[in-house]
Amino acid sequence: MKRFLTWVLILSFLAVVARAQDSATQQQIDKLSGQIQDILAAQAAEAKRIEALEQQINSLGSQANQAGSGGFASQDDLQKLAQQVQEIDKKRQEDNARVLKELERLEKSLGALPPGHKSSPDLPPEIKPTPLKSHSDAGNGTPQSGYDYTIQKGDTLLAIAKAYRDQGVKVTIDQILKANPGLDPKNMKVGQKIFIPAPVQ
Repeated sequence: MKRFLTWVLILSFLAVVARAQDSATQQQIDKLSGQIQDILAAQAAEAKRIEALEQQINSLGSQANQAGSGGFASQDDLQKLAQQVQEIDKKRQEDNARVLKELERLEKSLGALPPGHKSSPDLPPEIKPTPLKSHSDAGNGTPQSGYDYTIQKGDTLLAIAKAYRDQGVKVTIDQILKANPGLDPKNMKVGQKIFIPAPVQ
């Protein structure tokens, strides 16, 4: 009888450990996904800056050619702009490398999940964003526009963020967590209301 009780206790403990690992893995996947979204957004901003600097260089070059020796831009100005473009391009390449590294890490962590584990969470029913509301930003107290969302059965922050992105509201998991201080992604309750921040225009 003691041996039977010992086995029951061991099996119960193993089940609890497996659930905890499953939850930690999901949280890590959610966090990595949010970081990748942020890196991709930064990369797009860098590409826009490169394009603007290239247009500036072209404009200054044509002005210098038209004006001859009394041009608007000196050779030094053009060299400085060229250096800035090279620095931004170098940063863009570093960002590309970071994105690839994060994707590889994410792929490895997905490959390491135990058999029978769902690699992607179930998406909640189709989300229709509510009208924009004003909400006080917890970080600095300034009002922020966004949407109210009620947690449904099976929701995860990754699934909620993806569903809103599918509706054209570009939001990351980190942004949702910052807009909802105290929100525990592992302990969201059905019916709980959270605030989804709208992207800043």
